[in-house]
Amino acid sequence: MKPNQIDLITTLSVPTLDPTGHVAVVAASRANFDTDSYTGQLWQIHVDGTHPPRRFTRGKNDSAPQFSPDGNTIAFLRLNEKGRPQLAVVDARGGEPVMVTNRPLGVTSFAFSPDSARIVFTSTVPEHGRYGTVEGVTPQAEDPRRITTNKVRANGAGWILDRTTALFVVEVPNLDAEPYFAPLGRAAAAEKSAVADKADPEVHPSKAFPTYSLLSDPRFNAVRPVFSPDGTRVYFASAQHEGADNDLRSSIYSVALDQAVETVDGKERDVEAPSARLEIDSAHEPVSFTFPQFSANGSELFVLGQELGTTGVDFVARHFGVYGVSVSAELVAEGLNPSQQPTLLTNNTDVDYGDVHTALVPSDSGVLAFARVRGSGELHNVSLTDGVQVVSSGPRVITGAAHAAGKTVVVYSDPATPGELAVVADGELAPLTDFAQPLANATNIAAQREFIAAAPDGYPVHGWMNTPQGEGPHPVLLNIHGGPFADYHWAYFDEAQAYVEAGYAVVQCNPRGSAGYGRDHGTAIAHAMGTLDKDDVLAFFEQAVASDSTLDSQRVGVLGGSYGGYLTAWIIAHDHRFKGAIVERGFLEPFSFVGTSDIGWFFADGYTGTDPERITAQSPMAVASQVTTPTLVMHSEEDLRCPFEQAQRYYMTLKRAGVETEMVVFPGENHELSRAGTPWHRAQRFEAILEWWDRYLPVESH
Repeated sequence: MKPNQIDLITTLSVPTLDPTGHVAVVAASRANFDTDSYTGQLWQIHVDGTHPPRRFTRGKNDSAPQFSPDGNTIAFLRLNEKGRPQLAVVDARGGEPVMVTNRPLGVTSFAFSPDSARIVFTSTVPEHGRYGTVEGVTPQAEDPRRITTNKVRANGAGWILDRTTALFVVEVPNLDAEPYFAPLGRAAAAEKSAVADKADPEVHPSKAFPTYSLLSDPRFNAVRPVFSPDGTRVYFASAQHEGADNDLRSSIYSVALDQAVETVDGKERDVEAPSARLEIDSAHEPVSFTFPQFSANGSELFVLGQELGTTGVDFVARHFGVYGVSVSAELVAEGLNPSQQPTLLTNNTDVDYGDVHTALVPSDSGVLAFARVRGSGELHNVSLTDGVQVVSSGPRVITGAAHAAGKTVVVYSDPATPGELAVVADGELAPLTDFAQPLANATNIAAQREFIAAAPDGYPVHGWMNTPQGEGPHPVLLNIHGGPFADYHWAYFDEAQAYVEAGYAVVQCNPRGSAGYGRDHGTAIAHAMGTLDKDDVLAFFEQAVASDSTLDSQRVGVLGGSYGGYLTAWIIAHDHRFKGAIVERGFLEPFSFVGTSDIGWFFADGYTGTDPERITAQSPMAVASQVTTPTLVMHSEEDLRCPFEQAQRYYMTLKRAGVETEMVVFPGENHELSRAGTPWHRAQRFEAILEWWDRYLPVESH
């Protein structure tokens, strides 16, 4: 894959399945160079394969489809004229979608009521005077912020202390009703006069959109909403306990639908909000709970939980587990109590059910959950009676699933495709789409070969190799993932494909500290970064290269982003075999990371500790003077995860030491540049990387 071919990569959303199990709908998205954004529509796919997939909507970037429980309606998110995702609904048979919301900062998620008559949605509630709530007040002209808390900013979002996510409920509009048209002329004048006669003329919801009601207290973030089986309450995850600013815990709350308060945009903070009832308390045991989901028959409540220790911030390599509890209609209506607290149903030591695909999906006998297992993304069924059963496993990553009428469909990625929809039958996947065909026709997709090496202490290190075509000898890139509690896996990886297309072999592994190999593997580098992880990646690199005669062990480079940037910078300070290095969005100075990163108040303490001497012993900045390798430093200006100052200081340190170095800075981008940056910036990033390698590690030896 060449840099200008990222627009051939199509990724799919979580699928939705109609109640009969016959029709699935999924959103397909791709980069679009013409608009320098992402283009996506909903696709309808017949599960029996009798009809070819067809484009169901034609929005700019439609996403997150959901069938209503009765199967008559599909709700989804569609961008409005300001580029904000808003709730829309469309007849499941087809037709013109109807916009339901026009929230100032958009809608983030939603769920149908059991009777399909209502939708609960989450939306950001800004503090009045900020984020465009007062016309003419730009971000630069807003009032100063007074900061007294830890949780103040988030990568990709910016300031969060003055905007929270709240729940709202809205009735599904009649899709057969006549559409609204704004009045003109005499009618417009009459309406304006009527509004002027109101005591508060600003409180005037537009007739173009249905009215909706506030369902949660906007002082607290509320996420992952789901209706109770009887439709009278909404369950959600939130952190409303005393000291919530000092830990990472969340609990499960609920609120009665009849408590909803009518309001309009910009006024949510001025009303008496509904009070939430605590259902599953994270203080009952040191577990943070999220993502409530009822079973299909409504008799069981499942949640995801993560042990965080007594401090609430013991997060390093903590696995998410699936918890469950039997409930009755009376308990759902009257509330749970400590005797009904959920039971852990999965192995929290060996298997992790958390990641970017963290979710629970109702099934016939419990819930479907997504597990990280040795580079595979497996689908498991978890129930109170039968425990854990593997639904699908193998060299792929399941990223989404839906279940209805005994049928399960999944979205998956493997080394040959970024995303396809398939039906699951007896553990095997039967693909229903071929969105990767344009990519396969235009590029040579390199095979991904599994390899296991032995660390100096004998520990097995698992990973993969991607090699170019031809006899070689090929130059080799050691690519290091972020995290550190993340992983390389069996999914299609544009990074490896772009480097192989340019003539480089790519070697990448999951050293100790990575996810997917049990908790001991993940915690092995806590307060000891740059030790076992460094040994693991170098041992894997050496043995992988030695195993393939087409690879050139003398022409090698190293690169990585985030934690991968950390380990790259650490390695080149101690090992000088590499012809070049690329340190991208790196965690490079633990001391300054605290207080500047959006997660700096807890992350650095967890990984490098609090003892100044031990922190210094793990700091790439402290040993930067030892670097002699030509190094490209790459960063995004709006990166709040690993702040830009990390790159600036590292680059200047190398520069002053006389190291051959350059810095490439992307404006308007954040920590997610390589995955979700604008198409032109993503392509330019690849071009900058390949230009650096062509300069210091040319494919043709000179």
